[in-house]
Amino acid sequence: MKALILVGGFGTRLRPLTLSVPKPLVDFANKPMILHQIEALKAIGVDEVVLAINYQPEVMLSFLKAFETKLGIKITCSQETEPMGTAGPLALARDKLIDGSGEPFFVLNSDVISEYPLKQMVDFHTKHGGEASIMVTKVDEPSKYGVVILDEETGKVERFVEKPKVFVGNKINAGIYLLKPSVLDRIELRPTSIEKEVLPKIAQEKQLYAMVLPGFWMDIGQPRDYISGLRLYLDSLRRNTSDKLATGVNIVGNVIVDSTAQIGEGCLIGPDVAIGPGCVIEAGVRLSRCTIMRGVRIKKHACVSGSIIGWHATVGQWARVENMTILGEDVHVSDEVYSNGGVVLPHKEIKSSILKPEIVM
Repeated sequence: MKALILVGGFGTRLRPLTLSVPKPLVDFANKPMILHQIEALKAIGVDEVVLAINYQPEVMLSFLKAFETKLGIKITCSQETEPMGTAGPLALARDKLIDGSGEPFFVLNSDVISEYPLKQMVDFHTKHGGEASIMVTKVDEPSKYGVVILDEETGKVERFVEKPKVFVGNKINAGIYLLKPSVLDRIELRPTSIEKEVLPKIAQEKQLYAMVLPGFWMDIGQPRDYISGLRLYLDSLRRNTSDKLATGVNIVGNVIVDSTAQIGEGCLIGPDVAIGPGCVIEAGVRLSRCTIMRGVRIKKHACVSGSIIGWHATVGQWARVENMTILGEDVHVSDEVYSNGGVVLPHKEIKSSILKPEIVM
């Protein structure tokens, strides 16, 4: 079975992290975002993953080569020379996706994090016999999204309503699809949208079915949603594989700590914290609702909350970093400095406080 992951472009919403690596390689819960998806696909028998990409394919491939052997899955690239939308990449990768077996293939949006119930989706797809299946998720504010109107009993999709002004339903496209190869005949080789052009036509022909996603869902393509997504992901770990979570007197709530990280005396860590490989958290540090990426040092009595600390950064003694501060790679925050929502580009040194959210070039 095959799968295509829509990797897309520059990841501008997650800058400054994406100035160091392509967005799918940004760590989420201590491993690159895209690896969560590749592992889930491998677990249900997918043997080849095609990455639809138009930015730094060589960086992606050289990084993922190690995982190819480790996971025993083939990873290839289909490179766009111009942005092709969400359906154009399928036409571009047609030869890689069709193998003559007639088996359906998965398509995933690389920003989406969930419990990936892909086995249930295959069963659902086989049972309804239609041409395409999409995963939908329930949201509290459907007016921000495209809403999927479906028959609650059969799952057959009736229509799509883009950003409705009045309430028509609360299920939205979750960015995970299972498609028969015949869907590729519907897609022209040009920039085109799977959500706005391809799926509505399949729905009109009554060949599109939607499965409601069990568990959590989040598009983690921007910092606020990344932090929320970490909370949901760790909560899901608590329910399903709680042995992966850290325990101890200094741990509050759901926390994941790499085995190579060092944590000093008298710290208070959590809730909703990920601490990556090789990190050093010195004595008396307070961490909550944050990601601390590989090789970071947080010095004594510093406090980090609601923020993302990029690779190999340093936070000084008694410093306070909060309110969606994002430190790029190798940023150094001096002792006793306060950052209120600062977005700091890589390799900078911050010697004075950032009192209101701003970008530090």
